[in-house]
Amino acid sequence: MTPQPRPAPASQQADECTTTLTVGGMTCAACVGRVEKKLGRLDGVAASVNLATGRATVSHPAAVAVTDLIATVEAAGFTAELPEPDPEPEADGRPASSGPDDGDDAARAERHRLLVTALLSLPVLVLSMVPGWQFRNWQWLCFVLAAPVALWGAAPFHARALRGLRHGAATMDTLVSLGVAASFSWSAYALFLGGAGTPGMTMPFSLLPTAGDGVAHLYLEAAVGVPLFVLAGRRMEARARHGTGAALRALAELAAKDVAVRTADGERRIPVSRLRVGDRFLVRPGERVATDGTVVEGSSALDLSLITGESRPVEVGPGAAAVGGSVNSGGLLEVRAGAVGADTQLARITRLVEDAQTGKTKVQRLADAVAAVFVPAVLTVSVTVLGFWLGAGADPQAAVTAAVAVLVVACPCALGLATPTALLAATGRGAQLGILVRGPEALERLRHVDTIVLDKTGTLTTGQMGVTALTARSGGPDATAVLRLAAVVEQGSEHPLARAITSHARERHPDPQQLLPLVKDFTATPGHGVEGTADGHRVAVTRPGDLDGLPAPLPEAVRSAEADGHTAVLVTVDGTPEAVFAVGDALRPDSYRAVDHLRRLGLRPVLATGDRAATARAVAGHLAVTEVHAEARPEDKAALVRTLQEQGRRVAVVGDGVNDAAALALADLGIAMGSGTDAAIGAADVTLVREDLQAIADAVRLARRTLGTIRTNLGWAFGYNLITVPLAAVGLLNPMLAAAAMSASSLLVVGNSLRLRAWRPRGATAAARRPHGPRAQTRWETT
Repeated sequence: MTPQPRPAPASQQADECTTTLTVGGMTCAACVGRVEKKLGRLDGVAASVNLATGRATVSHPAAVAVTDLIATVEAAGFTAELPEPDPEPEADGRPASSGPDDGDDAARAERHRLLVTALLSLPVLVLSMVPGWQFRNWQWLCFVLAAPVALWGAAPFHARALRGLRHGAATMDTLVSLGVAASFSWSAYALFLGGAGTPGMTMPFSLLPTAGDGVAHLYLEAAVGVPLFVLAGRRMEARARHGTGAALRALAELAAKDVAVRTADGERRIPVSRLRVGDRFLVRPGERVATDGTVVEGSSALDLSLITGESRPVEVGPGAAAVGGSVNSGGLLEVRAGAVGADTQLARITRLVEDAQTGKTKVQRLADAVAAVFVPAVLTVSVTVLGFWLGAGADPQAAVTAAVAVLVVACPCALGLATPTALLAATGRGAQLGILVRGPEALERLRHVDTIVLDKTGTLTTGQMGVTALTARSGGPDATAVLRLAAVVEQGSEHPLARAITSHARERHPDPQQLLPLVKDFTATPGHGVEGTADGHRVAVTRPGDLDGLPAPLPEAVRSAEADGHTAVLVTVDGTPEAVFAVGDALRPDSYRAVDHLRRLGLRPVLATGDRAATARAVAGHLAVTEVHAEARPEDKAALVRTLQEQGRRVAVVGDGVNDAAALALADLGIAMGSGTDAAIGAADVTLVREDLQAIADAVRLARRTLGTIRTNLGWAFGYNLITVPLAAVGLLNPMLAAAAMSASSLLVVGNSLRLRAWRPRGATAAARRPHGPRAQTRWETT
């Protein structure tokens, strides 16, 4: 669902509007700051720009036209336009055809540029840094290889630097462009005019300044190393930014694309976008409910787990509410549309996720400030050094050498690699441990969280309906025999409770021949149960009624199931109550240990679930969680996160369903279970692939180690500049030595980051060491 310009609330409609713009050409936090600053200069205009989504949310007076906003963004050197509406489906319901994916084309082009740059740069770096490999005329080969890199490989940096220059702004692209241009230009001068092109010339590799030998040195390793390292870093950043939109894409895919509508002329299928309030549409078994409405005819069970997080199916009949996006698990339904478009529950969840993603992190704001100061400061130092040495009467070559050395030595390679390399090593190691982390901001927030909100269904529990207990009456048939008869009858039903019973029976009876007898005289009563004849016995599988008429210990089994928040199912054979099934969602076997580890790490656990209060209290009691929020809708979970944040808490949310997506995106940190929905995974910052909740504690420990590594890297990168820039300014570093120092600093940063690849969590669990296997489910039986 594409955001469109929409009016502000009614109380402000006459004075203020909110418009969403798609902004192109942004590459860093400085770009974001410039767009916000330009828009903020308009009277009454406030803007929040999101680099990850490329969207600007602008609040402005009605008197300020959208064309003025677009012109302002373009005046800052970027492109801007209103978001394009989604293509309408064809008449038969199929999605409309679309043209090529420009985003994919751009990604392929950048990937190709990085690959070619790497292939051309590596020989130059090796030959320049290893004197023993410098053969006759090696310098000319390096020049031929470096020229395409300096001109074509670094072309995006040059183009953005020129664009910023036209608009009076300097970014990291400006520094990269100047560093590449200065290094390559000086090398060209050295080859053609400075004597460095002489056959047999070699260039020593020394970390100490040497006396001039009358031959200008080459700095081609800097000319190719700078664009190579920065292109690689930005490639990783672009991939992380692309993942941010996954939540909204998954939510859009969850909605039905077409619907069968009943009209006076019969049934026909139309796109959902043409559905109107009051229209009647059909929902067949296995289909999604197209939009929120009321059931007019038919009875069935709706699977709301993707919307509410509730694993238990909801029985619906005439007059019952049907939620858009839920799956029809039973019979044919006719529904009258009650809300369409932006008014549906699924659309509201989508808006919550989108609004949460427009927020800004402290890391982004810090990056804005650093980018605004660092680049102009380096440029100022370089020009000042050039002017000082020329004014002092120094040789022009020495003055230019010092100025170029300042640019090269201050090139942000180590600064740019400090975070991406640590992130790459940490995420690779995390993937081996079943932990997928989206980016450095996620690691930073993970390290500082103090409260963790846990979803129940699919997070603390397996997320699948199953038989958790089977109690047979005293003196009656064996529990296994009763289970077999119930499963034979339930094979005729598509109800989720029936599937749970038949699945449990197949686990107990691996030989399918034992479940082959077909049920006879099968009948199903919606909301009550099923009945049929199996092996000559009349078997009924129903909801229990009056407990007083049940033989012991069946009444206690029913009460126990209800106390645990499970569904009690009574099996009657030939009119005699024989057994009670407890059907529900079982706790993951590692849940208690995982919650206990989180407490030891200083995190406060909070349980928030869309399930009933009795079920929530039962789960919380098992896990010793004291704060419980039951029957929580998606907006309730998001409100809970806001409340905790207002109390000064740093909140992490763990969930797996669409109902958790808004809370995951709004929280300081979102953690999704890998077995959950794409919407939850897309909205989260961390995804747990390993079927072991202790991966959450491992993720916290990994974050703390990684942030320590990043701080060390950044400390070295800034400290390196604080030492080398003054040395270059006073002439103690020529550009070649500056390039060597720059390369050495990059290698130190990379080497420090690679240590994370060998990191192991303290007291690593067996689950983390063994290959990932099928998840276990706790079940038990009594007779």
